[in-house]
Amino acid sequence: MISIVFVTSGVNFTGRSSNPSFARPTQTAVNSAPFFAGMALAQGQAPAAARPQMSEEAFKNIQVLKGIPVDEFMGTMGLFSAALSVCCGDCHTGAGGSNPRWEADPARKQVARRMVQMVNAINRDNFNGRNVVTCWTCHRGSQSPSSTPPIDMVYGEPILYPADVLPAAATGSVPTVDQIFDKYIQALGGAQRLGALTSYVAKGTSMLFGEVNTDPAEIYAKSPNQIAMIVHQREGDLIRTFDGRAGWVLLPLTVVGLYPLNGSALEGEKLDAQLSFPAGIKQSIPNWRVSFSATIDGRDVYVVQGTGANGMVATFYFDKQSGLLRRVIRYATSAMGRVPTQWDYSDYRPVAGVMMPFKFTYGWISGREEYTLTEIQPNVPIDAGKFDKPVPRGGK
Repeated sequence: MISIVFVTSGVNFTGRSSNPSFARPTQTAVNSAPFFAGMALAQGQAPAAARPQMSEEAFKNIQVLKGIPVDEFMGTMGLFSAALSVCCGDCHTGAGGSNPRWEADPARKQVARRMVQMVNAINRDNFNGRNVVTCWTCHRGSQSPSSTPPIDMVYGEPILYPADVLPAAATGSVPTVDQIFDKYIQALGGAQRLGALTSYVAKGTSMLFGEVNTDPAEIYAKSPNQIAMIVHQREGDLIRTFDGRAGWVLLPLTVVGLYPLNGSALEGEKLDAQLSFPAGIKQSIPNWRVSFSATIDGRDVYVVQGTGANGMVATFYFDKQSGLLRRVIRYATSAMGRVPTQWDYSDYRPVAGVMMPFKFTYGWISGREEYTLTEIQPNVPIDAGKFDKPVPRGGK
């Protein structure tokens, strides 16, 4: 299947809404490289052959967030954006314009550096260095954390934020992992039909968060775990690829543009590719557990979570009635906490005997794309180059 997300749809673990009330990052934050704490692209520096390119090698004036790969740096900037409901222009001089000065040091950026050091000290001194306290812990979408509980909130409808790592439900209170996944495979069409699907090419449209116009989109997938998602935006192509070993992201109108995925982010991209051919998805993570049931958009779902390689955590939400997958949230690690990526699936239709979602949303901390497919062609030849390192439009 294709992985999916509705960031606007809250998961309710108690029968009460858990939709965040803070403003979401603007589209400027998505398309204008909002997530770069104090930097301009360093010229003439190539990635080291034996390791990923580090943040201080890609950008200038990196003082605190050193020694982390570019993709982790991007995710960390996205966490800043979400925690404070800001975009790149709120911290970086000229961001969103024709002459940004990423290396400049405005006051807000200097404060951000001190906040990172403060959070690191809290976690080091109290939690053995684990990212228990993050920007989100206090800010929750506000630039200035509130220190006093409003009475309306004390006695009003509570806002609940489910934990990243969920507890296991009591044995016997919910179906087993095997039962839930077996029902999922049967709901898709059965293992035999899933095994007969070896590739597909999908076409449709994608709409960015905050936009009203759509862009042409294509998806290429090949069993067991290769995928390329391409959106032909007006400013340039947005591309995500995984070739079975390496993963890449190409973004238009950003400082970094093209960057490889590493660690838990790479494991997450691998999971996305495996979800296109989900017959063996249960075996992709060795330690699944069933947590407490929840609801999504009024429908009851079983919640199954597992921890994969490099600390990647994945949570699956299966419709209790149909057995189909409604949502996947996966988390990558970063310097300032977990970076969520969410897929939501709907409008399942049969393709070569396999139920596939024709509507889905891909959302991460720095952007969201809503996809509507118009056709899926099963078992077609696909050039292996589709899954390689992306090439910008007009590039070679």
